[in-house]
Amino acid sequence: MKLQPVSLNERVEAIDMMRGFSLLGILVINMLAFHSPLSYVDPYTYFARPYDTEIYDFIDVFIQASFYPLFAMLFGYGLAMQYLKAEERKQAFMPVAVRRLLVLLAIGILHAFFLWYGDILISYAIIGFLLIGMLRLSSKLLAGMALLIYTVPHALILALMFYAVSINPSFYTGIQAVQSSIDAYANGTFIDIFAQRLSDWVYSNNPFNFIVLLATILPFMMVGAAAAKWRLIERTKHYRKVWISLAVVPLFAGVLLKATPQLIDKNYAYVYLQDFFGGPLVAIGYAAIIALLAQSEGFRKLLRPLGQVGRMSLTIYIMQSLIATFIFYSYGFGLYGKVDLLTGTLIALGIFAIQMIFAEAWLSKFNQGPLEKLWRRWTYGKSFKKNSNSKP
Repeated sequence: MKLQPVSLNERVEAIDMMRGFSLLGILVINMLAFHSPLSYVDPYTYFARPYDTEIYDFIDVFIQASFYPLFAMLFGYGLAMQYLKAEERKQAFMPVAVRRLLVLLAIGILHAFFLWYGDILISYAIIGFLLIGMLRLSSKLLAGMALLIYTVPHALILALMFYAVSINPSFYTGIQAVQSSIDAYANGTFIDIFAQRLSDWVYSNNPFNFIVLLATILPFMMVGAAAAKWRLIERTKHYRKVWISLAVVPLFAGVLLKATPQLIDKNYAYVYLQDFFGGPLVAIGYAAIIALLAQSEGFRKLLRPLGQVGRMSLTIYIMQSLIATFIFYSYGFGLYGKVDLLTGTLIALGIFAIQMIFAEAWLSKFNQGPLEKLWRRWTYGKSFKKNSNSKP
């Protein structure tokens, strides 16, 4: 059978559904940092209120480190689709891609320093500049290089982690930093919050962490780009056996790896094994399940709200920070450090439910989310045509 690629002008619903699903998981895990000083505590002992342990264990195994890899792969998938579309139309790709990433970088900087320190857009934009220089490579080379770039440094760091644990297995807890975060976010002025946000961003984005991030996010994006060149999502029916295998084997192996802190020992070596080796496998499993479910008309209707959220992912992501910081910071309700995991998780689910309604209502009248339209206008210097559906 000769396989025919799906037209690059055709919107792929499964991709939007995956984006929407990843935004749900990202919000649930980010909520811990929205309402608590997560960067400076041992989460296995800090969250000690009723039901906290059970909820954190669930988040730890099924959500933590399993949604940002999916989102990064989809980011690479989208960039590669834009590259392929430009090649098909014989248009210049690099200038537009650079402008697009520069605009994303600017949005990320505003988000990180004026809303929430846990921004991912700055990292995506910077690493995206590296990816666009690789898009001419073949799918096999992209995937092979991604595997090498990812496994070698993370395997070395994991080995060092286990050695370090043999000397001192304790998690770092920054008591002064915890108190500073609570004072600033829950009770401080806008200047206090800005200073704490800047301090938290610098702490999270130190040179070592950035190198680790580079060796993590770039390979995910490369895998996504390779998958786009293979048209894996568009050809799900043709690759059904492959997708079924991806839905079973990586998901099962990933859940086992992610459960190692609960099954063996809750130290930072097993957490690293959980996050950097188990997390991506679970992400692949989730993607495969959605790709398969999207082949059914009934499930497509069921997953449509996720797809609508995914169509305006930038708007939804920034909106999550706007809503959550207003709830927890002093310029809003000032609930930072005052809610348990159950309440925080229910707030996250409530915010996402509202966002699904908002996305459905907005897209019933407009073709793009508001930030997506601005992103495109600032990239191309003109507004997007109202009825165009060309963006994958």
